[in-house]
Amino acid sequence: MKKRPDDILKETAARFAAAGVPEPELDAWYLMEACFRMDRTHFLLDKRVETELPDHQWQRFCRLSDQRAKRVPLQQLLGSQQFMGLDFRVTDQVLIPRQDTEILVEQVLQDFRDRPKARLLDMCTGSGCILLSLLKLGDFSSGTGADLSEEALAVARENGRRLCVEAEWIRSDLFSCLPEKKYDVIVSNPPYISGEELETLEPEVRDYEPRMALYAPENGLAFYRRLAEESSVYLAPGGNIYLEIGSSQAAEVSGFLAEYGYKEIRVIRDLAGLDRVVAACLPGKGETGHV
Repeated sequence: MKKRPDDILKETAARFAAAGVPEPELDAWYLMEACFRMDRTHFLLDKRVETELPDHQWQRFCRLSDQRAKRVPLQQLLGSQQFMGLDFRVTDQVLIPRQDTEILVEQVLQDFRDRPKARLLDMCTGSGCILLSLLKLGDFSSGTGADLSEEALAVARENGRRLCVEAEWIRSDLFSCLPEKKYDVIVSNPPYISGEELETLEPEVRDYEPRMALYAPENGLAFYRRLAEESSVYLAPGGNIYLEIGSSQAAEVSGFLAEYGYKEIRVIRDLAGLDRVVAACLPGKGETGHV
């Protein structure tokens, strides 16, 4: 098969655009880069030169392009996603790591910069991107990731091996199967999309990412109520909890935490200025809490 790289890019981008794919030219380029092992420099040098493409590379490109035109997420097609500068394995069994979630990780790293050897618990761990990033980039003594999905935990385990990070993985419906143990930090990006909002999401999310990682009853708030109520049993006095939230949920989630005794409740915004994380401290006996 002989094709000019520039023609492949333009034709594929036009096809993606017609299918409603966001950033169609960028996605077309990423597929070309992955399938043809082509870097940007060689593309610019040879883009108008007819190039012999091995059959297996062309067939793979056509297959992945067909799937992307059906709005299958690019990260699932390529099998990976960058998060906090680290490469994470991604499948259709886990939520794709997103830049917004980096706000939570960065806040924990900042808050615990001078508090070494803290013990971490990540609820609804999915791909393990939050927990593994913290263990890789911070000075934490141990980490446990919990998820109801065994398929998601398999991806998290693989990511731990790839990053050479040790962690404990437990299948559990939130805290139900966890041993009695205290942690200094609890983090979570739980399902928080309401049923009504779910139907308005892009097809990449609505149709291809796991619904159990997206949807939550009670207008998207059910898991936050449980996390606020049950987490204090597992959080050490003076420990901190960090919850990623939808941009309109800060008041409700803050209220749940206050109801169950948390203090120093903060709302952290993302780069777009939207509410993204609620953080709080569980005070010890006679304490008012601290960060």
